Amino acid sequence: MQFTPRPLMNKRRCGFLPWFTFLGLVFWIAVSPVPAGAVTTIADFAILLDMTTGRVLFEKNSDQQMAPASMSKMMTVYMLFERLRDGTLTLEDTFKVSENAWRKGGAKSGSSTMFLEPGKRVRVEDLIRGIIVQSGNDACIVVAEALASSEAAFAEEMTARAQELGMKNTVFKNATGWPVPEHLTTARDLALLAERTIRDFPKFYAHYSEKEFTYNTIRQPNRNPLLYSNALVDGLKTGHTLESGYGLTASAIKGNRRLILVVNGLPSKKARRAEPDRLLEWGFREFNNYKLFSAGEKVTDADVWLGQQASVPLVIESEMLLTLPRKARRKMKVSVLFENPVPAPVSKGDRVAKLIVSVPGEEPVEVPLVAANDVPRLGLIGRLGTALTAIIWGDSR
Repeated sequence: MQFTPRPLMNKRRCGFLPWFTFLGLVFWIAVSPVPAGAVTTIADFAILLDMTTGRVLFEKNSDQQMAPASMSKMMTVYMLFERLRDGTLTLEDTFKVSENAWRKGGAKSGSSTMFLEPGKRVRVEDLIRGIIVQSGNDACIVVAEALASSEAAFAEEMTARAQELGMKNTVFKNATGWPVPEHLTTARDLALLAERTIRDFPKFYAHYSEKEFTYNTIRQPNRNPLLYSNALVDGLKTGHTLESGYGLTASAIKGNRRLILVVNGLPSKKARRAEPDRLLEWGFREFNNYKLFSAGEKVTDADVWLGQQASVPLVIESEMLLTLPRKARRKMKVSVLFENPVPAPVSKGDRVAKLIVSVPGEEPVEVPLVAANDVPRLGLIGRLGTALTAIIWGDSR
């Protein structure tokens, strides 16, 4: 459905469309999260976002540094996935288990372990599953020592790569998440890491949904409780230390929407089961994604002054998608603002107008509209004729 903008004053025009007339879109627009009072959490840190649009649905202390515990292992796995994608490693390659990895990350340490044996060689694919499913500290150290000169050196590489990904408030001091005062990240940074993992490695990401893994005749279940209680969840990683409390980075997909959730500082395993499930359910229930326009779609026409064509179509360059509260969508207004007529010559791609999306309680979103084609200027005789017509009849086209 198209609309003709209504004149506001002078040559400026603006038009509106109700929300239900729009059918097209996928332009990423991040708008402000809903007020914190709309939902609460007992977690000390949290962020919930829609991965398709980047819209933050809820956050609490999301940029405050915190101890990530074993959620750090997502970065260790990301570094490993990159090497698999680049071809410098294969799933069949093997790494040797050092005495250090066995002592620091094995059963004797009292930590999460894959139960590796010193001196043995382990396939990369088994190490990946040992880290993701079993949260094996020993597996993380084996990977770190194989990919760098030491775990400390690997942690420096992890930090540098995290910064490149945009995780600006993250510092890694080890590959496992073992408590160290300077080993810190934020809920927002972990959400970004989860998103990059899903986008960058769709094939390898499937490991995050495995519910159990057996190695060395020892079967261990995945520690992510939502894999068993919520059919929409397909990852990612839990974490717990006395300092950090109980944490979880989770992702769930429903239809064409994927939500990413990070919570940390929960008081118990029970809370780690219930709280993420509740927040994800709220996110899917209260919000939805709404298409407005497809890339290149015509929005309206602008008159052209002294042009070889009387008008030029105005199109949106990128697809446009908004995540909105379901209750607010009916009050959405879309307007087009531009000077009319547009003076010739007009070149294809010229930014001629603004598309403005207004929703109560949200910041207005402005997107440029561009000319769909060239409109050359009339020759001298044509310009004189048009000018004379405008003087006599008041036609400004």
